[in-house]
Amino acid sequence: MKKTNNTMKRLLAAAVCIMLGCALFAAIPRTSAEGETTTVVVTSPFTSAIAQVRDSVVGVSNYQQVRYSNYGYGWYGFGFGYGNRGNDEAESREVLYGTGSGTVIAAHYVLTNYHVVENAARLTITVSHDDGTEADEYDAVLVTYDENLDIAILYSETLPLAPVTMGDSDSLEIGDWAIIIGNPLDETFSRTVTVGVVSGLNRSVASNNTVTDKYGKKTNATNSMIQTDAAINSGNSGGGMFSVTGELMGIPSLKYSGSTSSGASIDGIGMCIPINSCKELINEVLSGHITQNIQSGDAENSGSGAQDLTGKPRLGISVTTLTTNNPSLSYAVRYGLYYGILPNGVYVSKVEEGSPAEKAGIVAGDIIVEANGTVISATTELTGIISQANEGDTVTVKVYRVEGLDELGDTTKIPDGEYIDLDVTLAVIDAN
Repeated sequence: MKKTNNTMKRLLAAAVCIMLGCALFAAIPRTSAEGETTTVVVTSPFTSAIAQVRDSVVGVSNYQQVRYSNYGYGWYGFGFGYGNRGNDEAESREVLYGTGSGTVIAAHYVLTNYHVVENAARLTITVSHDDGTEADEYDAVLVTYDENLDIAILYSETLPLAPVTMGDSDSLEIGDWAIIIGNPLDETFSRTVTVGVVSGLNRSVASNNTVTDKYGKKTNATNSMIQTDAAINSGNSGGGMFSVTGELMGIPSLKYSGSTSSGASIDGIGMCIPINSCKELINEVLSGHITQNIQSGDAENSGSGAQDLTGKPRLGISVTTLTTNNPSLSYAVRYGLYYGILPNGVYVSKVEEGSPAEKAGIVAGDIIVEANGTVISATTELTGIISQANEGDTVTVKVYRVEGLDELGDTTKIPDGEYIDLDVTLAVIDAN
């Protein structure tokens, strides 16, 4: 107990010294040559910017439905728990799954991270008060998101807050001030301000989460990020990184920390999404062109797989629909499709010599994933588009190409490929 008292005395003494130092810094007496004493007040370069934007940073709450066992040992919605698993004896409850931050970018619209709102059954926006009174809570809906960029835009009809001013993150330079505002941990520390500098630009950071593109290919998204040494803690995600002029420059997204496996001690390495990377999605929403990342694949099958091709324009390829149980495909291709290494689509097994496809650059092993802007997941969808075209028409085809995919053995690892856009001018050729 004595040791504890001594420690507390040292901490209090240190706090007093810091306060005195701050006071001396804030009001410095100076004596002129005539012997007159004046007081020069030194203010923070951040005060004005923080006052300008702080009220526009909000909390975001993610509520999810969780199924509890009848014994109350845990819940199954998060993949763990005990007790009876019978549906009749379990109940579903809404729980607060997690909280994060957001920034008002236009009247009623809030920009945040996708991982803050992911899988939410209900979303709310919380607005705290500095006087300690209970925070106001507003219902919100998810308008749109980009999972790869890890951004999302929410709408709340009754949210009364003013928006911040968008900055130009391309104008940032290493050493510029970085002001981070957000809600670390929970509402107890709402609108916390931390300050640092821009430590690095264009940092390539791979996401820990596997994302799936609209063609069904899985990948770890890599984004170009702003590095800062300003403190970013759990709950800061989705808040704002501001300049000293009060402009929104980035969205705090993640923080590096040490791990027991690496033995590394890491501090002061946080990452923010550049605001310029978010502007395309923001403009789509604010201009009324609201879009959502909806994976295609439910399009009607048009056309027939058994058509008389005589006298009709063709691509000049032999194709098959990619499925994991198609015995005509190699094991490597079926394996790649099953684990999302390859996208869904139509596999090109042969290209006819002198055909429109060959002239456009399509090769055996290509996977056609899109034609004239329509996502292709079956051969009937591709033939349906071609059957509606005339000789001389140009069809824009997107293929996913892995060099030598048609020659891979059963145990060969599939390397990374790339999406390629090709324009094919259709022509009437004899059917093989």
